Amino acid sequence: MRTTGQLRLALMTSVFITASLCAAPSFAQQADTEQASSVDDIVVTARRREESLKDVPVAVTAVSSERLEQTGAADITTLQQQTPNATVQIARGTNSTLTSFIRGVGQQDPLWGFEPGVGLYVDDVYVARPQGAVLDIFDIERLEVLRGPQGTLYGRNTIGGAIKYVTKRLSQDPELTLKGAYGSYNQVDLIASGSTPLNDTLRIGGAIARYTRDGYGTNLTTGAEHYNKDVTAGRLSVEWTPSDNLFFRLAGDRTTDESNARHGYRLKAPMTDGIYDTRAGIGDDGYVRTRGLSFTGEWNVSDALTFKSVTAWRDGDTAGDGIDFDGLPQPILDIPGYYADSQFTQEFQLLFEGERWQGVAGVFYMDASAEGAFDTVVGLANLTTFTGGKVDTESFAVFADFSYDLTDQLSLSVGGRWTKDKKSVDQLRQNYLGIKSPFFHNLSAIPLGAPLTDYTNSDDYSEFTPRISASYKFTPELTGYASYGRGFKSGGFDMRGDASLYPETINGYQPELVDTYEIGLKGSLLDRRINFATALFKSDYTDQQITSQFFIPPTSVVSFVDNAGSSEIWGWELEASARITDSFVPRLTLGYLDAKFNEFVTFNPLTGKRENMADQRHFQNTPDWTANIALPYSVDLGDRGSVIFTPMASYRGATQMFETPIPLLDQGAYWLYDATLMWTAPDARYRVSLAGRNLSDERYRAGGYNFPAAITGDSVIGFYGAPRTVTLSVTANF
Repeated sequence: MRTTGQLRLALMTSVFITASLCAAPSFAQQADTEQASSVDDIVVTARRREESLKDVPVAVTAVSSERLEQTGAADITTLQQQTPNATVQIARGTNSTLTSFIRGVGQQDPLWGFEPGVGLYVDDVYVARPQGAVLDIFDIERLEVLRGPQGTLYGRNTIGGAIKYVTKRLSQDPELTLKGAYGSYNQVDLIASGSTPLNDTLRIGGAIARYTRDGYGTNLTTGAEHYNKDVTAGRLSVEWTPSDNLFFRLAGDRTTDESNARHGYRLKAPMTDGIYDTRAGIGDDGYVRTRGLSFTGEWNVSDALTFKSVTAWRDGDTAGDGIDFDGLPQPILDIPGYYADSQFTQEFQLLFEGERWQGVAGVFYMDASAEGAFDTVVGLANLTTFTGGKVDTESFAVFADFSYDLTDQLSLSVGGRWTKDKKSVDQLRQNYLGIKSPFFHNLSAIPLGAPLTDYTNSDDYSEFTPRISASYKFTPELTGYASYGRGFKSGGFDMRGDASLYPETINGYQPELVDTYEIGLKGSLLDRRINFATALFKSDYTDQQITSQFFIPPTSVVSFVDNAGSSEIWGWELEASARITDSFVPRLTLGYLDAKFNEFVTFNPLTGKRENMADQRHFQNTPDWTANIALPYSVDLGDRGSVIFTPMASYRGATQMFETPIPLLDQGAYWLYDATLMWTAPDARYRVSLAGRNLSDERYRAGGYNFPAAITGDSVIGFYGAPRTVTLSVTANF
């Protein structure tokens, strides 16, 4: 029997298709007179060069700044609603740490030293750290989501895909944009961005943003705001174009998030009345700082050859009181923590373009360091387990990708990347008698025996990741493609590993691989009145790095990271828009995934042995269906400007938080409803927008922890998405 969610999904799809087909005759009749109103080509850089979206043999979602504003998007987690088969959300127990999965592949655990499964790029700079990666949307040109492994051009840790945050280049003319917003829970956003030429070749510009909001709930123990926001962010860039063939850009950014610590909601008694409230006693201080500096140079050597260099440095710190896992005033299960990291990257690219061929080749180098520490405080046992360490990573890669037009219709692309990583680790895990360890300021804590883990080690990981695709233009507006690509996520060491219980932890874990086979069709129909992209794919996922955490009395919470799984993932995706009239252009997104473990060999705490538990495990953060429909309708008011109304509905199927089913914690299927009403002045100088998010006030969990033992206080806690909010914003352009 179909669920209510599935019936709504089927109805939504039927309405969209029926409306499009019924309008088809009028499309054909009006084609000659209204060609100018067709949907414009979208240019993306999915293959490290500018190409029309409909011509790229890659599954790409591109969301322009205009669409982001029309849908009331606040940060990059909006991609979860607007991208098929994607999870892009705030990580459990944090305010600005990113959890991302694409097509069932990703990484939920933000611990230092762990690698993400979806790469994040700000322009061409790789961001290795998930902390502070929930980027607010300001001064942006577009967002791109590349689905499927991108191991050839984007390299390691893009095994599920890549997210690109593309900022604007500075204008040749002076510009200034001021934006203010006020909304629910006393939300206040203030954003200023602009640029000015200093002379004919030199421009300077920047943006600064201040975001504040009261909490959705309250810490009933301390009285502090809970789920609040306190963020300051800024960017500054200088661009120099000394000649038509040379371009240089120096850019810096900094973000400071001082929002209160987020502790979650108890799903077992004693519970609070509100899901955004807590009785946590660990404290409310939170602090995340990220900053970066990049230098980009481009030299157009000739019409056929461009040389590009991207040099970047980034670092970040995370501190504060940590997460209260039990959600109660007593220190039953508290986790104070600290993280820090830094990275230097250098990439050189050569871009080639001829009459029938184009491509890119290059080298990439990264030198990164990540460190951290946390206490696991089990207050009922008066026991604390300290875990701390550092991981250094050195990565080198060479890559190339070339496309050749065999005929005017048939093109072939071949690419490959060889990557070598070296990781060095230093880890310590020690039990103490007392509440907190000396590292977290309890100097009277007493060590209990020898360290559980105390080792240094290093390992190398290398892999060749090829990609091949063929595309065929059935018409100038319709392209089909078939592709094969491999993704590679680096191996590493479990920074929670307990060698006293699991001696193999000091050997680390090996890389994981995804081989994806895909066929797709994209382009336009009916004189570009209907635009669409659809893809069918199969992924073979091997050596999956699975993190399992258990409480084994009387020690502490222990972790096991194994190359436990191999699996098979089938999926289908559709993105479409139809110009029913010049004023009404609905958009539809659909995604379907069937992901199953073939093998899942891991430690069974009930038997104390390693067993294949594939029949008891399922993919986390991977709903079977995802969908989105937006129905923007615009009205031209003549000399009074224009108005566009954009209602939007998003569907997400049932989701498990972890590979093991936890009925109390796992999230069922749900819908979210948003709407934005936006007025723009005739000269586009002023804009007023009223945006409503989660209008049905849906309560849905986006993450959680599960430690249900009595000694840990029956700590099953959930973290929830935002409630219903309404925001009024005013933008002025000068």
